[in-house]
Amino acid sequence: MSRVGSAVRLIALLEIAASPLCAQASRDGAANVQVEMRHVDYRVDSTITLQISYLRGELHPTSAKPPYFDDKKSFTLAIDSATIAISPAALGDLLNNYVFSYPGSPLRHLSLSVEQGQLKQKGQLHGISFTVLGDLTVTPEGNLRLHPTDIKTAGIKVGGLMKLFGLNLEKLVKLRGAPAGVQIEENDFILSPAALLPPPRVQGRVTQVQVRDSAVINLFRSERAKVEPMHPPDPEAKNYMFYRGGTLKFGKLTMVDADLMIVDADQKDPFDFFLDAYNQQLVAGYDQNLPDHGLIVHMPDYRQTAKVREKGGLRPTTP
Repeated sequence: MSRVGSAVRLIALLEIAASPLCAQASRDGAANVQVEMRHVDYRVDSTITLQISYLRGELHPTSAKPPYFDDKKSFTLAIDSATIAISPAALGDLLNNYVFSYPGSPLRHLSLSVEQGQLKQKGQLHGISFTVLGDLTVTPEGNLRLHPTDIKTAGIKVGGLMKLFGLNLEKLVKLRGAPAGVQIEENDFILSPAALLPPPRVQGRVTQVQVRDSAVINLFRSERAKVEPMHPPDPEAKNYMFYRGGTLKFGKLTMVDADLMIVDADQKDPFDFFLDAYNQQLVAGYDQNLPDHGLIVHMPDYRQTAKVREKGGLRPTTP
């Protein structure tokens, strides 16, 4: 083969290696960053919090570049197993601020609460106030189904009237512009918990939901083979996030064969973590280098970060 032919073949191979299919193969391979979280209040924004009791999964890069904490669109959190709760008030904020915030949305000013084990949703439909009381269940596809048992408009029951005229919410509410994770089937709202959240995107299948007065609890389980728990370097820590394997970037640092444990400085309550402000929490904390080149970072809760920094930051305790 001529040198020109060899060069052309080499260029072709490089183009194939850089193609989306190869990037996807790399993302699906064993090099993904493994993740484990325990007792973490993970902030979606400054007001909406996901209460993570336990999570096991991995980070999938969305391009050929590794996951980067400073770019929430650079990775997807693929959940294998998790127990995640969200308060009804926070769920209402999530619907208002992200799901139905698009121009022309027919649903506005939504608020959610729990009433005798059912989810109660109030809001405005095309400017008219409504109340829906319904049961929350899980579909075979792993989505949430809110099935109304009582519908009121302007305080008047309308369920029987709608049935009389052959109407339902699907005919009355057109969700043009809504995210793919939201739809209406007859009178039922179908919500995909993973699709509702802003970046970083989440992949996961809900297998069980529990409605309690203070929270809606989602249990995630994947269809993959059993994924073993991880073994963080500080086994005494109760509240933490642990990232292991693959390549992970944050700030100006790149960890190859990542070995990063982020530990709550106050173990008395869940770790309040906000990815948007992680560097502020990092600066207010301190790090601990390990003999095997791993890194443990001790961080204050997000809500305490400003006070901790005013006092000069956290200081390592000596045995």
